[in-house]
Amino acid sequence: MAAEVGKPAPDATVINADRQAVKLSSLRGKPAVLAFFPGAWTGVCDKEMCTFRDSMARFNAVNVQVVGISVDSPFALKMFAEQYSLNFPLMSDFNREAIRAYGVVLPEFVAGMKEVSQRAVFVLDKDGVVRWKWVADVPRNEPPYDDVEKAVKAAS
Repeated sequence: MAAEVGKPAPDATVINADRQAVKLSSLRGKPAVLAFFPGAWTGVCDKEMCTFRDSMARFNAVNVQVVGISVDSPFALKMFAEQYSLNFPLMSDFNREAIRAYGVVLPEFVAGMKEVSQRAVFVLDKDGVVRWKWVADVPRNEPPYDDVEKAVKAAS
C-alpha cells in the first residue's frame, strides 16, 4: 500500500552509510522529510540533494530531520554525501523495500536501470503520519521546495 496523506507512513528497513539497518519508523519522535531520489550523480538528483543541504538551517530551526533515500548502495551514497558535503543522512534502499512500501517505484530510468525511486518527498509529523506528499511526473522535475518548507512548518 502506498503512503497516503493522513495515514501512518509505511515502515521499511533501509541501510545507512555505516551499513547498519535502520527502520524508517525509528524516525518517529520529531517531524521528518523523506526525499526519495532516483540515483546519486545524476544531475537533477545532485541539485536536489544540494538544495536540501543548503536549506538545513531552516529545517533545523523547526526541529525537522531530513533523510535522502535511493536504491544506490550504501557505499555509493557515502561517497556521494562526502563529495557534496551533505549534512543529513542518505539511506540505501538497495532491496527496494521502501520504494515499494511508499508506492514510488520508477519501473525504468536511464540506461536500462530498472526499479529505481521516483523523485518524491513525504513530510511526516512526529507521530509518523504522512502530512504532505509530492511525486514527480517525470524524474527531471524537482520538488516544489517552498511547498516542502510550508508542509514542514505545518507538521512541526
